[in-house]
Amino acid sequence: DPESYLSTSPWQIMSFEAEQHYKAALIEDAFELHDIVLPDPIEVATDGRVSHYRNKVEFSFFGFEDTESNYEYLKLAFFQRGGKGKIPVAACSLLPASMMDLALDICAYLESVQVTARQLKTLLIRCDQQGNCVWQLYIKEEACGFMSEHEAAGFKAQGGEVIYSDPRSPASRITKRLLSVGNVVLTDTILGVPFRYATEGFFQVNIPVYEQALSDMKQWTKSEAPIVDLYSGVGSIGLTIGGDACTLIEIDENAVREMKRNIKEQGSGAIAVLAPSEKALDYITGEEIVIVDPPRAGMHKDIIDRLLEVTPSRIIYLSCNPVTQARDVALLAKKYGIRAHKGYNFFPRTPHIEHLVILDRKDTFLA
Repeated sequence: DPESYLSTSPWQIMSFEAEQHYKAALIEDAFELHDIVLPDPIEVATDGRVSHYRNKVEFSFFGFEDTESNYEYLKLAFFQRGGKGKIPVAACSLLPASMMDLALDICAYLESVQVTARQLKTLLIRCDQQGNCVWQLYIKEEACGFMSEHEAAGFKAQGGEVIYSDPRSPASRITKRLLSVGNVVLTDTILGVPFRYATEGFFQVNIPVYEQALSDMKQWTKSEAPIVDLYSGVGSIGLTIGGDACTLIEIDENAVREMKRNIKEQGSGAIAVLAPSEKALDYITGEEIVIVDPPRAGMHKDIIDRLLEVTPSRIIYLSCNPVTQARDVALLAKKYGIRAHKGYNFFPRTPHIEHLVILDRKDTFLA
């Protein structure tokens, strides 16, 4: 992607072998910042696929006018890395062909009816592992006069929506759904367990590598202890490896709604709790195995304090930011040691790396 790689995947400049090496080095450096020496050589798991792996993309738009004909051309675009400028794109090596083709078709339609970039925010597209796509077009106007239900249903997708997003905010947030066609809820299977999730909701971008991480995590949940899954999203960790005695805690109302539907459809005995993880500390009693998969900022201090207070025997910590993970592990080191750890290359050709740490209470190392 010579035009856009700096915006999407700047590590295209190196071989995949070099990328794997440097990602292991990033993990090592993050822990050394907190004077933590990881007990084993750092392994970075991958399925070997370096392109067409993403199941989600968000495009901006770039418009320019032919001054002679007054015709406005419309292009898909990504923002420049570290800036506010836009880069027009017609291809992206990280995306399956079905997603890129759908995005180009929607953009071509919008151009044909002379919708301008100024009227639009973003185009969000997600697909499941079978290649079924759902799209959401976020616009800055409260009426959708440029597209009918019939026209919206004509794109090669299982469903789509036009959404008014308040232009006073630069973020593509749902203010009002203006038009909806087809089935806009996606379904994927993770370790044999089906999950429903909303197009705009959080779900893993690279499911095959995510399944590798879950399989590894599952090896550390084989005791009879119940599970508490913090920052649980739609439940893709707890509902695959947590068993029926699992409590899932999530702050996002839409994610919890899908989680409850997943629990019902799976016939699981798991419990869904709508709350910020740091406000649900009573669910951490010390009798459970605690699983955490926090945002890039890491765990809330109140959660760390609670873990140190009640000392569950094991903490399973999956992180999208080894720097904040290392910070949290250093704080927990008063009572916990690292039993195992492993990296996962969820996002090939980018600097991002996931890291799993298994923390066991120090007295169990002597058992």
